[in-house]
Amino acid sequence: MESLLPSKPQSAPGPLSSFARFVVCGGGIGVVSSFAVPLVAMTMPWAVANAVITVASTILCTELHALFTFGTGRRPGWRQHLQSAGSATAAYAVTCAAMFLLHAMQSSPSMLWEQAVYLSASGLAGIGRFLVLRLFVFAGGAGRRIGAAAPKRATSDWKPSLVRAEAFAG
Repeated sequence: MESLLPSKPQSAPGPLSSFARFVVCGGGIGVVSSFAVPLVAMTMPWAVANAVITVASTILCTELHALFTFGTGRRPGWRQHLQSAGSATAAYAVTCAAMFLLHAMQSSPSMLWEQAVYLSASGLAGIGRFLVLRLFVFAGGAGRRIGAAAPKRATSDWKPSLVRAEAFAG
């Protein structure tokens, strides 16, 4: 019986829900990728395997973020894929810069310091990436596009009922 009722369009999840989904999707794909790189590296050089897995995981994450994390209601287009890849590249640059600065300040930091700096930089870069994706790349929520005009109602939708009401009123 419920399937006969018209369904309401789902709204985009709120910021906290989106962030939780972002962490689960991105973190889950990150963990899977960390296991996939050494397996793929058995068939090709490690740097190539890392690049292949990074590209594949970024594409997969962009798809998941569009459909699940930010609830756009549709698959991402080329623009969203390129913007997402750009934000991932910026996050990569932030973590590299943080590690470079650590090694510039300490010639041989302990593994604990390296992990602390890397994880802190990754966390900050992830928050920045989330904000970019939510506010710019996938802004607009379910079924909407940035700058898209609202659907126009035909003027004939209300005039006939108004005319009929006037005919019965007098």
